[in-house]
Amino acid sequence: MRLRRAGGPALVRHLPGLLLALAFILGAALPGTALAQGEVRKSFDDWQLRCETPAGAKSEQCALVQYVAAEDRPNLTLVVIVLKTADNRGYLLRVVAPLGVLLPSGLGLKIDNNDIGRAGFVRCLTTGCVAEVVMDDGLLRTFKAGKQATFIVFQTPEEGVGIPLSLKGFDTGFESMK
Repeated sequence: MRLRRAGGPALVRHLPGLLLALAFILGAALPGTALAQGEVRKSFDDWQLRCETPAGAKSEQCALVQYVAAEDRPNLTLVVIVLKTADNRGYLLRVVAPLGVLLPSGLGLKIDNNDIGRAGFVRCLTTGCVAEVVMDDGLLRTFKAGKQATFIVFQTPEEGVGIPLSLKGFDTGFESMK
């Protein structure tokens, strides 16, 4: 299974959804502002469902969110966000990594020790660098059936750091977003 980067001309049509996603990124990555960018509607074990109605939007938009840190490096944190695409036809996996990660190496992903692939970083903001992929049916099934994901970030070409992410509650949380 290959991770596919989200992007292309269709993004222009989906600006409101992208603005919500940016709000989730900024809210999730800045201490003390997370609740201002979406309230925790419900917790599903290790995942939170955060929802808000963005200014000008007609309906509430929600995302599954989990905050994680490397076990041996508490300053190396990730914010993992799963949200519907703006056209409501698919889902995005968006990961915010801290500034200072090696961008050309991308973000690696393993689920239950099976190599899923790598995604490139699409942009860096003051809050961190963002990698995102469209979640196809195969990746969704793997997330739902898995127990633990490991995201790998690189600080040097030789040094990849694995950051574990619990998938406990993902299946139930994901179903609540449908």
